Amino acid sequence: MSLSQDDVKRIARLARIEIDDAQAAATQGQLNTIFELIAAMQAVDTAGVEPMAHAQEVYQRLREDAVTETDRRAAFQAIAPAVEDGLYLVPKVIE
Repeated sequence: MSLSQDDVKRIARLARIEIDDAQAAATQGQLNTIFELIAAMQAVDTAGVEPMAHAQEVYQRLREDAVTETDRRAAFQAIAPAVEDGLYLVPKVIE
């Protein structure tokens, strides 16, 4: 796929970008280079290649799921403006 200068100007107009002829020519060259790279990557045979989540074999270190903080709920609710049945009450914001 190759873009013409008119294509570049049309894309710029759709994106609400002001572009002159020199900028359009430079952008056309850059975009066509990107499209050539995409075409080269699409030409590679990837049959039988298993998808990867990451380029390296990286694993998340796991730790034991244990409680490390003390329960301070009563202390926090004691200073809250409004509490009912252990829940914080807030003003209604949607009508």
